[in-house]
Amino acid sequence: MPLLRALLLFLILTFITGFAYPLIVTAIAQVIWPFQANGSIVLNNDRPVGSKLIAQPFKSNNYFWPRPSAVEYNPLPSGASNLGPTSRQLLENVQARKKIYGDGGQIPDDLLTASGSGLDPHITPQAAQFQLPRILKARNWDEDRLDMLQDKLNEMTHHRTLTIMGKPHLNVLELNLMLDQIEQQPRQSP
Repeated sequence: MPLLRALLLFLILTFITGFAYPLIVTAIAQVIWPFQANGSIVLNNDRPVGSKLIAQPFKSNNYFWPRPSAVEYNPLPSGASNLGPTSRQLLENVQARKKIYGDGGQIPDDLLTASGSGLDPHITPQAAQFQLPRILKARNWDEDRLDMLQDKLNEMTHHRTLTIMGKPHLNVLELNLMLDQIEQQPRQSP
């Protein structure tokens, strides 16, 4: 009799935790937060170009570059490098990343260090500002485009939640889509 009760309890709990609960949570998420529940996929001309929540590599000088990734932007094994502040490997990684950016002044930390997940899709406003000269040169943009870009960066900055949580940040994928939109706009005549 105790074995039968244990087996029945096992089946009931398996049904509740393995089927009923996940279905209920999924249904609620689909109703309340469908964009997030379906992966926060960003569309451009009705074509998926990435997720708002997962960083992807951008290597062209025409685009903002994301934070470095300890997992090469692969979401399956997401995770940090687990390198601490006294790690020789971390120091070597940072030095190598500094060489990529050259002598452009003080490089923001988020362009030199990977995030905890290795997939952070955001950069700080300072990291965006730091990358502007490279992007402007690569796209051959003038002062009018620079002014427009500065306005867009200010509009697109997400500020701290409740004024205390997190840091101001910008989504790299959204920034790069915005760059392409600005590129498509006709230049103003003098």
